[in-house]
Amino acid sequence: MVFLNPAILFGLAAAAIPLIIHLFNFRRPRKIDFSSLVFVRELQKTTMQRVRIKQWILLALRTLAIAALVLSFSRPSVQGPLAQALGGDGSRTVGILVDNSLSTLLRNQDGNLIRQMKGAVQTVIQDLDSADEVLLRTTSGTDRNVSADFSSPAAAATLIDQIVAEGGSRTVTGSIGALADRMMGSNRFNRELYVLTDLQATTFDDSTQESLLSDYSIRLLPVLASRIENVGIGDVTVESRIIEVGQPIQLTAVVTNYGTAAIDGYIVSVFLEEDRVGQASVTLAPGESKTIGFTVTPPSRGWLAGVIRGEDDDFEYDNERFFTVHVPAERRVLVVRGDNETVDYVALALSRELGRDRITFEYDVIPESALPATQIDSYDTIILGGLATISSGEIAALTRYVGDGGGLLVFPGASTREQELNALLSGVGGGRIAGTTGSLGSRQPVTRLESFELEHDLFNGVFDSRAGSRRQTVEQPDVFYSTSYRPARGTEQTLISLSNGDPFLQEMRTGEGATLFFSAAPDTRWSDFPVRGLFVPLLYRAIFYLSASESSSGEQLVVGKASEFRVAGVAADARLTIVGPGGQDFIPEQRNLFSATLVSVNEQIGDAGVYDVRAGSELVRRIAFNLPQEESDLTSLEASEAEQVLEAKFAADVVTISPEVVGGEGLEAQLREARLGVELWNVFLMVALLFLAAEMIVEKYWKPEASADV
Repeated sequence: MVFLNPAILFGLAAAAIPLIIHLFNFRRPRKIDFSSLVFVRELQKTTMQRVRIKQWILLALRTLAIAALVLSFSRPSVQGPLAQALGGDGSRTVGILVDNSLSTLLRNQDGNLIRQMKGAVQTVIQDLDSADEVLLRTTSGTDRNVSADFSSPAAAATLIDQIVAEGGSRTVTGSIGALADRMMGSNRFNRELYVLTDLQATTFDDSTQESLLSDYSIRLLPVLASRIENVGIGDVTVESRIIEVGQPIQLTAVVTNYGTAAIDGYIVSVFLEEDRVGQASVTLAPGESKTIGFTVTPPSRGWLAGVIRGEDDDFEYDNERFFTVHVPAERRVLVVRGDNETVDYVALALSRELGRDRITFEYDVIPESALPATQIDSYDTIILGGLATISSGEIAALTRYVGDGGGLLVFPGASTREQELNALLSGVGGGRIAGTTGSLGSRQPVTRLESFELEHDLFNGVFDSRAGSRRQTVEQPDVFYSTSYRPARGTEQTLISLSNGDPFLQEMRTGEGATLFFSAAPDTRWSDFPVRGLFVPLLYRAIFYLSASESSSGEQLVVGKASEFRVAGVAADARLTIVGPGGQDFIPEQRNLFSATLVSVNEQIGDAGVYDVRAGSELVRRIAFNLPQEESDLTSLEASEAEQVLEAKFAADVVTISPEVVGGEGLEAQLREARLGVELWNVFLMVALLFLAAEMIVEKYWKPEASADV
């Protein structure tokens, strides 16, 4: 017999309390010296003998009751054949959790970890009775091959070979909680949970609160890999917001050395459409991460697939990181002309004749009265050319449009109502207009363009960078009349300043989109800016910048994790299909929003790579799926540390089988030794209650002193 709470046994000392009380209360009867009453003395002697017997019986019952209670709280357990005789090997519900993350493809002296785990599962199942029911689960993938609930041991055994290592692993602790919740549906009293894992530390790092499993017996069966060196490619970011064919863009990638040895001259390459377009080398100390940069040039328009690839090592699955780049084939622009305002210079700049087919804009010009009836979500950028009035409904629609990733370019007008324009600017995260400067149409300069924030993406490639100055004086158009803009506190930035200190071009950001505000209209009555050489390239860059929402670099989602993304520009009744790099395809869950289709991906994606989103035969988007970065950290816990984590998280009894046994011989014997046991705390508790009941009966109904009076 063993005790699960042996420290409680010190409480057996409390069994001496009744004896101590008895000794303190023990008194010899006083003599009554009546020599003539011999009969009375004899009667007293007989009575006292009976009283002493009662006292010793009560003392024994009280002592045994206390001892039985202490033994009950110490949780005694009997193992071996006696446990079987007491019913310890009855029918059970057995949950088996197999950690099939990619780290289980590593090896030790006994071979591949996942193969050893599958062999251990076979041993566990062979030791079960035919009346037992089994739930088999994995930590990675969709469980589509091993999802049968409450199958017999024989049926579960047929599923083992279908377990394969996959990316996108859930945590071991989270998977235990999910499996235990499913086991609650069983009507079996005995529940056992077997956990086979390589003890990867990141899979035990789960902050979510799990349910208490004090009624479960958890058997931890670890299989450990030999220590290896590993370098992983982490987050890839397209730093450039403006992406155009033939124009260089900036990429960054995070490279981490997860090993214990320094890495010198590690080569990292970047590929676009399977062509190597860049390369860099990096030196990493143990545990060090570095961000390296690349300059690449998109060779064509459309959605381009890219990958950052490192050198081969012992864990090949994190040696590459996928990304996408979107170079729009054309940009749809809506120009809204205000009453009594001109947008001729804007329309001329957007025309194909001026662009000479190098830059493609698909634009529409409408009067401001037509704005409420226009489907603005079908445009990449909206240009407001001096609207006289802006209704509250139009403000709400434009604010939502920007928040959803649209771009807004705002010019003031001579008839613009300041209060309404301020309401729009406030809605998109901006400040306010505080009057005007100069006289409309006077041709008398009151200020001029003075300084530019040249490090901003908007000016990349517009000016000669050889000057080397952060804030550089360039062409300085004269301004005759302008609004006085006052920035608000928030995500604003002044991109061009006037000589009088007012902003000429201000950027505001809200949600996923951006707004640019010019303090002067594109009209020669306001300034000579529309007829200067700066106007056309700056307008182009502004439209490029505003139309390049976060989706220009494409989403980067995680394998095995539920996620969502939006697809704009497709018909409401279109059925989207996701096609993987190997040609596999499926139709995801999708629903129509006001301006796009929302696509939901659960756990269908099991492999990293670039996936095509198609509407029929048309490619409408590309999505990069990558492995979770935590899978690159192959550090393992000690078996005792993992046991402590599980005990603290689930308040369950955890028995750990030695890793050497799990991957070798003797597993069946250890499993039977750990399993064949019966806790007797309830038996000892019942015995204690019986002793107390007997004590009460003896104390209340046996009265030897009363019988002496008869």
